[in-house]
Amino acid sequence: MRAWEADDGEGQDERLSTSSDYGHRAAADHGPAASYAPYLRTGQTLYLSGHLARRNGAVWIGRLGDDIALEEGRSAARATAIDLLATLQHATGNLDSIARIAKLTVMVASMPNFFEQHLVANGASELFGEVFPDMGPHARSAFGVVQLPLRACVEIELIAELAPPGAA
Repeated sequence: MRAWEADDGEGQDERLSTSSDYGHRAAADHGPAASYAPYLRTGQTLYLSGHLARRNGAVWIGRLGDDIALEEGRSAARATAIDLLATLQHATGNLDSIARIAKLTVMVASMPNFFEQHLVANGASELFGEVFPDMGPHARSAFGVVQLPLRACVEIELIAELAPPGAA
C-alpha cells in the first residue's frame, strides 16, 4: 500500500492511500459548475476536467504576483491535486487501477509580471510523485492566464492512463 500525509492547504492533514480504504475528501465532491462532465473515460484513458483550487470549502481566489505569493500558489496547486486524486478515486473505484499520470495542464491566474507559473505547478507535480512514486514523471504544461472561472487562482486538468482490466 502506498500512502502519504500532506497538508491540503486548509490546515488539515489528509491520509491518502492507493488501497481500497482510501477516504476521499468531501470538499472534492463538488459537481461541475457548468455543462460538462467532471471526468470522461475513453478506452484506457481517463480525462479529468479542470479542478479549481479550493480552501476552506470555497474557491481559492486571487492572482499570483498580486495578492497571492509563490508559496501560497504552490499550496493551492497541491490542494487542487488532492481534489484530483479524489476524482480519480471516484472515477475508478481504486487508485491502484491508475497505470500512470500522463499529463497535467496547470493554469495560473497571474499578473503580467509573474513568470513562475512552472513553480506553482510543482505543488501538484510533486504531490503526484509522492503518491505514485513508481510511475515516473508526467508531461505537463503550465501557463499564466488573466483570469480563471470564479476568480480562482489555479485550475488543473489531468489525463491518466488506466491499467488494463485485471492488471490492477
